[in-house]
Amino acid sequence: MDFLLTPDPGLVFWTTISFGILAFILKKYAWGPILHALNVRNETIEQSLQAAERAKAEVEDLVKTRQQMMDDARNKRDELLKETRELKDKILSEARSGANEEADKIIDSARKQIMAEKSAAIKDLKKQVAELSVDIAGLLLHAELKDDQKQKAIIDKYLDSVNFN
Repeated sequence: MDFLLTPDPGLVFWTTISFGILAFILKKYAWGPILHALNVRNETIEQSLQAAERAKAEVEDLVKTRQQMMDDARNKRDELLKETRELKDKILSEARSGANEEADKIIDSARKQIMAEKSAAIKDLKKQVAELSVDIAGLLLHAELKDDQKQKAIIDKYLDSVNFN
């Protein structure tokens, strides 16, 4: 076992030459493609990371855009609801005022009709009273004026009360 601890110079020489040749062959044929493959892999990983960051940024932008669109939609909905309420209130107000105006017109028309009927009734009543008064006066005069003396007294009394200026 001693030979493992003491190196043989021939073995060291041939091992060094074998290692050198192997290193030269590896450098010339293997390390270039291996390093190239590692560089390509490194670039691919970096590109993938950059693409992942861009995708993450795009997703964040999409989330922000979606949130903005939802906020805009809520605002538009709220505005439409407000306009609808205002329109409803306006229509109800117009309907109420129209109904009040129509009711006022109907009441005014009814009052005018009542006044016209009242005036017609008063005229008719006055006409009937006048006719009754003329009939009564006619009957009274006919009864009073049968006597000639009474006729002359009435005429004199009338002439005395009339003022001829």
